Amino acid sequence: MGKKIPDPDRQVAYLAYVNRENDFQHHGYAEEMKQYQLMQAGDPAAVEESQQMMRRMLPVGLSADPVRNVKYLFIANITLQTRFAIEGGLDGETAYNTSDLYIRKMDLCQSVEEVLDLHREMTGYFTGRMANLKKEKVFSRPVVQCINYIEAHLHVAIRIQDLADHVSLNPTYLATVFKKETGNTIAEYVLRRRIDTACNMLRYSDYSASQISEILAFSSQSYFIRCFRQIKGMTPYEYVQRHSEENLRAAGREKQNPER
Repeated sequence: MGKKIPDPDRQVAYLAYVNRENDFQHHGYAEEMKQYQLMQAGDPAAVEESQQMMRRMLPVGLSADPVRNVKYLFIANITLQTRFAIEGGLDGETAYNTSDLYIRKMDLCQSVEEVLDLHREMTGYFTGRMANLKKEKVFSRPVVQCINYIEAHLHVAIRIQDLADHVSLNPTYLATVFKKETGNTIAEYVLRRRIDTACNMLRYSDYSASQISEILAFSSQSYFIRCFRQIKGMTPYEYVQRHSEENLRAAGREKQNPER
């Protein structure tokens, strides 16, 4: 266990004195929240607002190392952006995965400007996702809760009763509301989300169709392939081949036009 900070009240008072001497003052709460509220609303102004706030915070000096200092600020910022995005309707798993992705990329940055550029990209991504959410149909709270539950449990069997218990509604009533709002039965929605997830795994991982069918709780590989063909119009193997060919063509175009 690390050593405790001796007399923290005194040290906080000393920091306040140093900041006054350096003519530095932390921004107010409302000023800080503005960037997150803009992002949550999907307002593009969030990007520049958040970027300016990050630059104003650089003198805070959380570390003597400037790069480490800005990385600490980045982590604090993305933590709040993630929470605001979830509160704004982005499903939790997507928000947390986005946070993990950008923090891992940030860890590889070698300069302050690299971190700031990544921060701009990250804020733009969250803002874009929130803007798209505003354009989509607004779901009731129970349906949103069901969607979040489904996203977090694609790897296990999902029963309507599980969802009904999760949102404290009668299963029949929940099924009716879900169908009315989403246009899909619960079973159809779960299947489509599993197939969409399978597509990402086929494109961006080394898992085989057999492994993916098991990970996503399909009863068998043959059933997974049948469902995949039903929704995507091709087998998982054909899907992989098509995107491999597209990637090769894109790489060829990039090689021919390196200046682009």
